[in-house]
Amino acid sequence: MQQAQTDLSPPTVIALAPIRTEAATAPFPQRRAYLAAWGLCLVFYFLQYALRSAPGVMIPELTSAFSLTTLGVSSLLGLYFYTYAGFAIVAGASLDRFGANYPIVIGVLATAAGSALFGLGSIGAAEGGRLLQGAGSAFAFTGAVYLAAHGFSAKWLATAVGFTQLAGMLGGFAGQFAVGPLTHGVIDWHDFWIYAGGALALLAVLLLVATPRNHEPTTGPLSSIFAPYKIVLTNPQSYICGAIGGLLFMPTTIGDMIWGVPHLKLELGVTAAQAIARSSMAPLGWVIGAPLLGYIADRIGLRKPVLIAGMVIMLVSGGAIAFFDAWMPPYIGGLFFGIGSGAAMIPYAMIKEANPDKVKGSATGAMNFLVFSLSAVLAPLFGFVLMRISGGATLSLANFREADIIWGAAIVLSLILTFFLHETGSARHLEQNRT
Repeated sequence: MQQAQTDLSPPTVIALAPIRTEAATAPFPQRRAYLAAWGLCLVFYFLQYALRSAPGVMIPELTSAFSLTTLGVSSLLGLYFYTYAGFAIVAGASLDRFGANYPIVIGVLATAAGSALFGLGSIGAAEGGRLLQGAGSAFAFTGAVYLAAHGFSAKWLATAVGFTQLAGMLGGFAGQFAVGPLTHGVIDWHDFWIYAGGALALLAVLLLVATPRNHEPTTGPLSSIFAPYKIVLTNPQSYICGAIGGLLFMPTTIGDMIWGVPHLKLELGVTAAQAIARSSMAPLGWVIGAPLLGYIADRIGLRKPVLIAGMVIMLVSGGAIAFFDAWMPPYIGGLFFGIGSGAAMIPYAMIKEANPDKVKGSATGAMNFLVFSLSAVLAPLFGFVLMRISGGATLSLANFREADIIWGAAIVLSLILTFFLHETGSARHLEQNRT
């Protein structure tokens, strides 16, 4: 935004407005600087996603250290999503107002402090640390997409968003596959959080140096920082994008990354290490699916067919994991579920295309707010459902299978909502121009 806007009412036709990014007119050296900063922001997104998923392999340790019930552990870990959702709004607005440099660096430092606090071992510090992790992490994906929108042309926006999520899900994969063996044999779980905080602090210094500061300052009162949300949040398509993205995220971020390991231990009767390896297949599938499905959506110029295909893959593979895993080759079900889940990134491109270019940061912030507000509600709710089904006793395979209906219902609901979503791909715009 070049200056404060006095009229922020949405245009008459939003979903079919011409797609444009600042990269289309920016000189190459400036675009290259944004791409370099985008690369460092991907490292931030990788690390914060590892911190998001790492508690899933520490459930017994956390239960013992903090003397928590199943619901208590779920509520503790779910604190992350409350501040993530709230600060997603702040992140998007601050990027549009101040540019990328300082907001992203502050986000990294907040995540670093939250990680160190979580490793101190007291329940109060863990709660505060989890809240700080969520608040700081809200700047990771939003910041990366903001930088990508300045460095890539609009033609490859969905692909760039897909590769951004690839970095995150690699972190989610590492948070299970690598952190599990690491904290069960090499270092204590407390030390993992301290070391992660140190790595993030170092990354903050690198981002401070590398991120461009050529954002032109805006005028007007500080309260106007949230003015762009008038456009985004008065557009019904924004809510549909957020609901679909949130519903598609939850089976992986909550169902797999938090509860996947104890579920698989019961279902397969395997060791913790084997359950961790199988659970990590879903985020690994995201690594493949997010950029692949984004590329296909860009290549054919249509978003909705690829989005629907991802949902169908999730339903088929998720049902096979829950009820027919004994007849499936090892690791295949989780991998395909993760590939299909990569479609959850397509609404992130669609919400930006459904809103004016001048609110790109706020559009991504609103999307993250909507997505993780759902996660903030369902993370403790799933733990509550498990506790009610089990009657407070030790969890059984039947308890998990009954509770997993929540995730199937979420995918079906997202599929229904897709039929109310406007197509925003480039092929639709070409068709509009011809008519």
